[in-house]
Amino acid sequence: QVQLVESGGGLVQAGGSLRLSCAASGRTFSSMAMGWFRQAPEKEREFVALITRSGARTYYADSVKGRFTISRDNAKNTVYLQMNNLKPEDTAVYYCAADIGGDDHYDYWGQGTQVTVSS
Repeated sequence: QVQLVESGGGLVQAGGSLRLSCAASGRTFSSMAMGWFRQAPEKEREFVALITRSGARTYYADSVKGRFTISRDNAKNTVYLQMNNLKPEDTAVYYCAADIGGDDHYDYWGQGTQVTVSS
C-alpha cells in the first residue's frame, strides 16, 4: 500500500506563509498524481490543488489560485504545498492524497496536518 505523511502545519497570522510537505512510500512516486485537500470544522472536504505525475501540469481551486503553489520532488518522493498570503478562511486540516490509476480517483490519503490562520 501507499503511505502518505503530511507535515508543516501550524499557526500563522493572516498574510503569512506556510509550506506543507507530504512524504510518500510504498509505490513508485512518479506513478501517482498527487492532490491536496482540506476540511474546515463542520464543513465538507474540498479540493485545493493537484499536480500530475510528471509535475508538468497543476490545477488549483479558485479560492487559492495565485496564493498557493503545489510542486513535487520525485527524487525525494515528496509533494509540497506552498501557501502564501494566508487568510483565516484557509484554516483547516490539510490532507495529501494519491491517485495511482490516473482516473481522478484518490486511492490513498494521509492523516492530515492542521493549519490555523489567525486574524
